[in-house]
Amino acid sequence: MSRFDPSDISSVVTVTVTYNPVIAPLRAQFEALPRESLKLVVDNASQPKVLREIESLVAMTPGARLLRNDKNLGLAAAFNRGVREARAVDLAARFVLLLDQDSEPASDSVETLLAGFESLQANGVNVGCVGPTLLDVATGLTHGFHRCTRWRWHRIHPPLDAIAPVECASLNGSGTLVPIDLFLELGGLEEALFIDHVDTEWAFRVQTHGYRLFGIPKAVFQHRMGDTSRRMWIFGWRVWPVRSPQRHYFLYRNAIILMRRKYVPQVWKVWAMLKLGMTTCVLLMTGPRRYEQLRCITIGFRDAVRKSREGLL
Repeated sequence: MSRFDPSDISSVVTVTVTYNPVIAPLRAQFEALPRESLKLVVDNASQPKVLREIESLVAMTPGARLLRNDKNLGLAAAFNRGVREARAVDLAARFVLLLDQDSEPASDSVETLLAGFESLQANGVNVGCVGPTLLDVATGLTHGFHRCTRWRWHRIHPPLDAIAPVECASLNGSGTLVPIDLFLELGGLEEALFIDHVDTEWAFRVQTHGYRLFGIPKAVFQHRMGDTSRRMWIFGWRVWPVRSPQRHYFLYRNAIILMRRKYVPQVWKVWAMLKLGMTTCVLLMTGPRRYEQLRCITIGFRDAVRKSREGLL
């Protein structure tokens, strides 16, 4: 893969997926992104009033373009469309920065991601993607980076001024910087997963092809997990996302689907099963809409088993 000059920020195209976003965080994201970069927004059929606000924001943002889907195709399909458009519109672009609608990079963080990728590549590392430190807006906690050993799947939380890149087992989708050629070569994100664990599957697939993932601690993005989030003490303070029943359907369904795939590490499968059990307990004890949550979780399990058996996912 060819080298690039990290000072040439125009080599990066950003792709933001929207679905009925709160406009203020989206506006803050646009204002924080490099002025020189092409900014593609892929909207998944937001409500008309919200869509008009998005159109107005895009019209006022230098280098921004809006792509509209007639229905909600999911996060993966929207990102794939955005990256294909990036390649068609700007042949000189080499990298894409994937963004959720509520992520906001701190000053110079996009440039820091670029510099981190360049440094790793210059040192002979077969790097596939880099990602930032995610700082949860609601709790003030960082999400950390996932590390994997033969027996353990865990998070580490390097200080925000740490210089050394952190090798990761996976990266959160929002804030991931990836070469466009690599993204297209590997077939993009898996659209059938729709939303949750799309980034998890992608991370394992990238590593299966011999590439490595790294977190860049000094690149900091404010980010919101779930519909909201809260601090919970589970062997230390953690960010606990509060999700809708529909999101839990995809979270459970897709986790079970990934557990049945050979290229997914065994240690992740064990960790994911424990995490699902813990999530179920938290929902039963503290979560709102408990009956609907359990109903969607049950349907998610059922659909995962059925689709896997039928070879649909």
